[in-house]
Amino acid sequence: MFPLLELVSLTTVSAAVMLIGAIGIILLPKPVDKVIMFALLQGGFIGTIAAAKYLDVAMAAAVFDPISTVILLIAIIKINEVRERKKSQEDGNLA
Repeated sequence: MFPLLELVSLTTVSAAVMLIGAIGIILLPKPVDKVIMFALLQGGFIGTIAAAKYLDVAMAAAVFDPISTVILLIAIIKINEVRERKKSQEDGNLA
């Protein structure tokens, strides 16, 4: 009766979310936007694993994904600090 509803399953929705997250990570220039897209990618990844009925792996991924996001945020903060320090040193040497 509704052939389009057959396409709406956990697997297809999770794959679409992963695809949107991956494209967003590639195309968006700001690091904070990349972190948001990374979280979207992680959500789709966990959904795909759960759709495949690997619930123990999905649980482990759900536990480790926030940890990886925090590590990514710390790395972004450190990189920005190094870039600002390098930029201020270059500006100081030119003056």
